[in-house]
Amino acid sequence: MKLFEIPGQAAVVTGAARGIGLATAKLLAEAGGSVALLDVDYETASAEAARIGSKAAAWKCDVTSESAVDTVFAEVAKRFGRIDILVNNAGAAVRKPAVELSMEEWRRVIDLNLGAVFNCSRVAARTMFAQGGGSIVNLASIMGFSGGIFPNASYQASKGGVVNLTRALALEWADKNIRVNAVAPTFVKTDLTVPIFSSPEVLAKVQAHTPLGRLPDVEDIAAAILYLASPAARCVTGITLPVDSGYLAR
Repeated sequence: MKLFEIPGQAAVVTGAARGIGLATAKLLAEAGGSVALLDVDYETASAEAARIGSKAAAWKCDVTSESAVDTVFAEVAKRFGRIDILVNNAGAAVRKPAVELSMEEWRRVIDLNLGAVFNCSRVAARTMFAQGGGSIVNLASIMGFSGGIFPNASYQASKGGVVNLTRALALEWADKNIRVNAVAPTFVKTDLTVPIFSSPEVLAKVQAHTPLGRLPDVEDIAAAILYLASPAARCVTGITLPVDSGYLAR
């Protein structure tokens, strides 16, 4: 097996209808894997799965729902025969000053960005236990290590939680041969960052915190995820890999 290839492996990608999730699903399929695209937007996910080809399939799934995740992951395991890789990508943000953020908005972000990572990971891990191992890659953020540039308290708190949950699960499941890592992107052009990339003034502020002078594309994040999921990272667990154009080095 080549280092960056995953032939015969089955991957689950959450939030896979667009953005980083979709780019990751495509790259995992190109690397030889079968891919389950999970998203609440089933129509888009299904159309994208059809474009990827016969090794991809889509499921409608609210990853914050315990029963939905139990059901869908069982269906994925039945369809592909196993679950080797889980990419916890689904996420949300509510950019408001903390004093204006409602508790409902806070809970919604924490539940999806952190609660769903735990929910999906523990369900996938049960299958991985039985088959002798696997790899989980979580989507953290540079905001998990930084107070950030803009008010975004719930997102920053949730991503900080992902960083430490990644460490905790990596240690707990190491003896089961399950590696748990995370990727921490900087600002990437996705649905979550439309308010940033659509404002020249705001984007200029982001660029001022970007030493390389260029921001990553979704494909750059997908490449880091493939690395962590692949045999190339067989001795890597419990880390969060920044793909941040130098943001955290400041």
